[in-house]
Amino acid sequence: MQKTHTSSPRRSLAHSITMSGPSEHISRGEHFLQTPEKEHVLPRQRQFSPIHQRKLGVTRKPKDRRDFKEEENPEVKARRHKEEELKPLYKELLYTILHKIGKSTSAEVFTEAQLHLYIQEAFTMTKSEHDTLVEKVQNTEPPVYCLMVTVKEAKGILGKDISVVCDSMVELYSIHPFSLPAHGRGGAGAGSLGHAGFSDPYCLLMMLEDEKIKTSRSQSKPCKSVVKDFVADDKIYQTEIKKQTLNPIWNQTFVLEFGHISGTAFHLEMWDKDEEVSLTQKLEEIRTSLTSIRRMIKEAKKEKGTDDFLGNIVLKLQDLHCTEDNWYKLEPRTETYPDRGQCHLNLKFIHKARDETLSAGRSAYTNYCGILQQFVQAYISKEQSSAPWKGALCGEAQTLLELYATQNDLSPFLQDLAKWVAYSKLYQSLEVDSSVLLQQLTSIEYHWHQQELPYQQKQELGDSLHGFLQYGLCLVAKYRDIFPPTPTATPKLHTLLRILVQICKTQAFQKLNPAHFELHDEINDAIQTGTEEWFTIKKGLHQPMTKDLKEIGSALFKLITEVKEDIKHNKDVWNRVFVSAVQVDVFTAVYQKFDCLLTNEVKQTLSLMDGQMEQNLAKSLFPIYLSLQTIHKDKAFLQRRGFLQLSSFHEGFREALPYWLNQAFSTTQDRVERAVQVDQLQPLQIGAVPIKHSSSAVDSVACIQPIYQLWDQLSWPDPEEAFMLMVKTTEDVCKIVVNYSHLLKQRVRVLSENSDHGSAINMLCVVVNDLEHMRSVLEKLPVQLKWEGLRERTQNVIGQSQFENTLHSQKHQALSTLSREIKSALATLGRKLYTDIEIHVRSMSTRRRIPSKSTEDAAAPLMRYLEQELEYMNENLVQENFNSLLTPLWENSVKILHQMFNQHSQQEGLMVFSQRLQYTLQCLEQCFHAEGNGLSLQKLHSDEYQTLKALLTHHSMTSQQLIEKFFRRKITEQKNYSGEKYGAVTFLATYRISDQRLRVDVLNALKLLPMDSNGFSDPFVHLCLEPHHIFPEVEPRCTQIKRCDLNPLFDETFEFLVSLDQCLAPGACLVITVLDHDTLMTDDFEGEAFLALEDVSGISTKEEEGQSLQSDTSSGQKRLPLMHPKPNEDSILKLLESRKSEREAQAFVKKRRQREKQSQEAVKS
Repeated sequence: MQKTHTSSPRRSLAHSITMSGPSEHISRGEHFLQTPEKEHVLPRQRQFSPIHQRKLGVTRKPKDRRDFKEEENPEVKARRHKEEELKPLYKELLYTILHKIGKSTSAEVFTEAQLHLYIQEAFTMTKSEHDTLVEKVQNTEPPVYCLMVTVKEAKGILGKDISVVCDSMVELYSIHPFSLPAHGRGGAGAGSLGHAGFSDPYCLLMMLEDEKIKTSRSQSKPCKSVVKDFVADDKIYQTEIKKQTLNPIWNQTFVLEFGHISGTAFHLEMWDKDEEVSLTQKLEEIRTSLTSIRRMIKEAKKEKGTDDFLGNIVLKLQDLHCTEDNWYKLEPRTETYPDRGQCHLNLKFIHKARDETLSAGRSAYTNYCGILQQFVQAYISKEQSSAPWKGALCGEAQTLLELYATQNDLSPFLQDLAKWVAYSKLYQSLEVDSSVLLQQLTSIEYHWHQQELPYQQKQELGDSLHGFLQYGLCLVAKYRDIFPPTPTATPKLHTLLRILVQICKTQAFQKLNPAHFELHDEINDAIQTGTEEWFTIKKGLHQPMTKDLKEIGSALFKLITEVKEDIKHNKDVWNRVFVSAVQVDVFTAVYQKFDCLLTNEVKQTLSLMDGQMEQNLAKSLFPIYLSLQTIHKDKAFLQRRGFLQLSSFHEGFREALPYWLNQAFSTTQDRVERAVQVDQLQPLQIGAVPIKHSSSAVDSVACIQPIYQLWDQLSWPDPEEAFMLMVKTTEDVCKIVVNYSHLLKQRVRVLSENSDHGSAINMLCVVVNDLEHMRSVLEKLPVQLKWEGLRERTQNVIGQSQFENTLHSQKHQALSTLSREIKSALATLGRKLYTDIEIHVRSMSTRRRIPSKSTEDAAAPLMRYLEQELEYMNENLVQENFNSLLTPLWENSVKILHQMFNQHSQQEGLMVFSQRLQYTLQCLEQCFHAEGNGLSLQKLHSDEYQTLKALLTHHSMTSQQLIEKFFRRKITEQKNYSGEKYGAVTFLATYRISDQRLRVDVLNALKLLPMDSNGFSDPFVHLCLEPHHIFPEVEPRCTQIKRCDLNPLFDETFEFLVSLDQCLAPGACLVITVLDHDTLMTDDFEGEAFLALEDVSGISTKEEEGQSLQSDTSSGQKRLPLMHPKPNEDSILKLLESRKSEREAQAFVKKRRQREKQSQEAVKS
């Protein structure tokens, strides 16, 4: 049978201050915070009025403000503020210091004197004012000192019941820590098997002072608890009993009064509530639970209804801080179970019945707000720093705020609310870091879900959030001025936007301002409004002072420049901030607003200039066009595309466009003319490497660049009109280049009049280079003016043929003009060089006597001159022009050599002169080829060169070389001769290396011509080794005469003693001559044949490189047709015949002329 619970005559739980806990459902009435101005005498549930429905920006009314006269003296105003506002707060702080209980939680400890000194400085009180206020405060009634205890939960407590989960109850009391008996209620040995089950815990709380402790020590019988024995029941507070748990949760708050902090202790005991059960019932349980015999026996012996002791906590008040929130260990009465778990307590020293005359009845919350604002202002004024205030306060201020909030039982929610209100107001007047506000908003949001504010504070919070939101939107509208695009200002804007977002996200704002509010739209509206206001202000700043059109244009340009810079900052700086914080594309919003505003402004201004355009006015409009174009190009960064009025911005500038083009052309033309006028036609020297063209070429190219830049800057949107602009631009560039060539030609004529020959050549080189440089400029014209891009833009309106015929024809025509001028300059330069080359070649000609000067010495002056000039040309002419000059120079040099040869061909000493010319030709070839860096061999070896080279080679030979050449030619002719018109001869020729003998076996002759009147001939064969100067000691041989026979058989053998070197000499041959023997007259000539000795068996290269030849080796016989020479056709004989002084040459010519006379070819001719 279960016992009935008997309640002790203690204060009802209804007298405790309850706070909602996470483990149980708390009614809405219990969830309200107690208003700070009410005392904790009788806790009760409060009913609040429902939150009024109000719409943001519509139902909110501005706070009433006291109207002061404008003429009020500032000193009087400050004195009244001090009396009415500061001194009441000052007395509250003095009262707080005077009745301070508990230690401060800050690490630094301040004395009363230090705190007095601080508030005196913070409130700017004089010494006399301070002393007067201190005296008044000391005469006030002291408060009632209280300890507010919140028993939150416990964990790991002992389990006293077997198989039954118990209810727990906590006994709280204040007691001297040494006055408690060592063993009390629930004595030694109690709960020896406690961990085997659960408990029904509850707590008892009380205060115990020194005299009660002394009484407890005099008792003879110790007990487990002193609460029942030493404290009246109405001073003991008891928590609820929690059933069947070892981790109970209470979240109950109690206020315990005490007299003096010294010698007083707070005492908490935790007990296990036991039900009254008979001995019979306990014995019955033994049968079912043998494992708990000891426990059951002890329970059976225990007095009916006696609770089990679970542990206690004793805390000296003088050791506590003004507020604490900790886990405390439950201490045992005995050492049986030392580990009895922990209990979570929140302790706070508060005042009750504070003197209400200090601040004229104002609430503690209001005073806290005023004190906080005064401390912050004092701190900022003292620091005098340019950096924003980041929420820091000095130690004295933090200590005083903590003491005041604690003594007046201001909840953390109200403290954070006060800070938000104070900081948000300070933000509007002082430099406050935005992160401070963000922190307070986060705290308010946290507390909003934990506690509920009283109605008045709800209204204040709603008004504060609404007011700051409106203030923030005003700042957003003026973000250009307040948050310039600097690294220090933009983070402030970002944090402000985050604060606005955080405000709108908070449950407090959504509950207190239930009207629909879209921050994104509000910010967009603020940006649009602010942009229009900014534009209006800037327009007013740049308003023209007169109606002069140029001044009006200048004012418009300044306005557009401001807008352009603003758009750039929005795109590059502010847009990132807005998108990151509130997902608002500020660039798009601002751009679209400016698109409308600028278009209207530009149209109005340009309309004033219709029909009044002139050069200076057009010039003033060009910067406006460029600025509008830059703004228009920024449309590529828009996130939302749509119709833009600025798309047709160029249409208003059509009237000024021709003036811009003419201005660019005339300015460039004038600059080019001035550049040529000052040009001395000398190569520029910039650094160590010289530039091959003169200053005018460089200056002219630079002068043309503005035309290119004008085209790029215009970027005319209309494709068809852009093509016409390109035609005009291309025409202007071509005109300038062609005109430059004419100016340069005139300039070189002027400078050459008083210059020597060398200087004139040098200036011509520079002119050629300048023209070539300008030609390269024209070649790059399609790239410079971006023809390809224009072609793509105009392909739908301009045909390909029209595009090519118009633009390319202009370029080609200008290039043709330049090419003609370059060729003309090169021809002039070449003519000056031809004259010098001819003079040097003439000096090489010989007179009647051959000079003693060698060939190399004779050609040296010409070569030195050419090397010097060509080296100069190579250094001072660009490669293209140098190559262009080399070709005609080479051709003319070959002509001059040919002419010199023809003019001296009949003079004595022609061989020596030909040798000199031949050497000169070879040197010229090497010079112009320059090891592959000059003209190619293909260009050098022209037909005229080949002819001259053969002629000079021919005439440069000695008589012996000519004779050798003659026989080589005859050998070649023999090999190529076909047919046996004059008969043939058959023989066998071999050579023995061993004894250096040439053996010739003459076999027979065939088909000889009849030379005698009887129709026959008397033939014989004449063998001779030629040339004679190679075989001077070898005598000719003859066969026997065969009478009256046209096909004679000789079969005779002849041997010649000759060396191998002689046989391999150039032109060495065996001349076989067939003659008709006449007794009285000269032998008639039947014909002759030529056999090269190098082809004779035993001498030929193949056999010589092979194995050694045998002396009796016989090769196949040879059959050579007989030939007759053609008279007067051999140039070698003519040349030898001209050398009258050479006997050998004359003898050879005579012999060969004799053969020509006997030749049948002479009869035919």
